[in-house]
Amino acid sequence: MPRFSHDGIEIAFLDDGEGEPVVLVHGFASNKEVNWVAPGWVTTVVRAGRRAIALDNRGHGESSKLYDPAAYHSAIMAEDVRALLDHLGLVRADVLGYSMGARITAFLALKHPDRVRSAVLGGLGIHLVEGVGPTESIAAALEAPSLSDVADPTAYLFRAFAEQTKSDLRALAACIRGSREMLSRAEVGQITVPVLVAVGSEDHIGGSADELAALIPSAQALVIPGRDHMFALGDRVFKGGVLEFLGKRS
Repeated sequence: MPRFSHDGIEIAFLDDGEGEPVVLVHGFASNKEVNWVAPGWVTTVVRAGRRAIALDNRGHGESSKLYDPAAYHSAIMAEDVRALLDHLGLVRADVLGYSMGARITAFLALKHPDRVRSAVLGGLGIHLVEGVGPTESIAAALEAPSLSDVADPTAYLFRAFAEQTKSDLRALAACIRGSREMLSRAEVGQITVPVLVAVGSEDHIGGSADELAALIPSAQALVIPGRDHMFALGDRVFKGGVLEFLGKRS
């Protein structure tokens, strides 16, 4: 698995296909294989004649594990993506992020619009600016002695998913405490790159796609019918909408 060093940490990534690059940024407690390979995203992108590049975010997958919440600020994680572009010699790329990865993508598009040709914010709508709720219960669940010790239903799901992905639970607890920053309405209004906001109609974690898209000058919304936060990722409507959106940038 290829990797590179940035900010004193090792970042693992995959690089498949040829053509115009699409960088894939996964969600919290996931990794490049679970988020992008298993649901068929890498195959979908490559079959569309594009180059699929997916990284393991710091604290996840095969990348370095860190235990200080301050190391997981979304702006810092966005710089990992920018450094990946530098490492591969890419001036610009389309960037597709899901959930936490969408937050990272938004920070990247705001700070480095010259490096982002277009951005897809999947699984994160208006809660990018309104917040996604308390994080301490999830962090506590990740630090609990076992899954059976977790009573909160939402926190239980996160702990179960983290165990399923064989994640470093202590690193994830630090990440959840450090990576839930919001952007203000004024800040998202300063994002100038074309944006697709794609969220499931039943996704109460991400919030409304339409409400967020209305705040971004060059944004459009895609509501994925009948899907919640977990099941929107591999949906055909999501994939088709992303390919159509990216096709307009070809």
